[in-house]
Amino acid sequence: MASIDTAQLTALYQQQHRWLRSWLHRQLSCSHRAADLMQDTFMRLLASNEALEIRQPRPFLAKVARSVLSNHYRRARLEKAYLDELQTEEQSVLPDLATQLIIFETLVRLDEALCALDVAVKQAFLWSQLDGLSHAEIAERLGISIATVKRHIVKAGARCMLVTDAL
Repeated sequence: MASIDTAQLTALYQQQHRWLRSWLHRQLSCSHRAADLMQDTFMRLLASNEALEIRQPRPFLAKVARSVLSNHYRRARLEKAYLDELQTEEQSVLPDLATQLIIFETLVRLDEALCALDVAVKQAFLWSQLDGLSHAEIAERLGISIATVKRHIVKAGARCMLVTDAL
C-alpha cells in the first residue's frame, strides 16, 4: 500500500469536495471558514507520508476533517485567550503588532508540540511551569513517582526548546 499520490488525491477531491465543504459548513455555520478547512483537509492528505487505502471516502474525509476542526478550535481558543490577556494590559506596555503575531505563533507552535505528547507528560509540565506545583504534588496527582515526573518535565521542556529554537 503506497502513500496517496496526486492522481488519487485529485480524484478524491473531484468526487468529494462539495460533500466535505457542506459537511464542514454544517459544523461551522460559515461557508468561508468551511472552504478554508476543506482545503486544509486535502493539504493534510497531500502532506501525509502515511500509506492510505481509502475504501470509504466520506468517513475517511470526515475523520481527517474532524482533526483539522479540532486544531482550528484549539487555535481559536488560544487566540481568544491571548487577545483577552492583551486587553488587560495597558496600551503603553503592549508590544507592536508584529511582535504580538510572533508571540501568538510561538504559542500556537508550543501548544501543538505539547498536544503531541502523552497526556501525563503534558500535564506534569503545565502543572510545574504554569501552576508552580512541586514534583511531589504532581507525582501525587498523577499517581506516578517523582523520578517519572522529572522525566516528563524534561521531555516536555526539551520539546518546547526544539520549537523555540526552530523559530
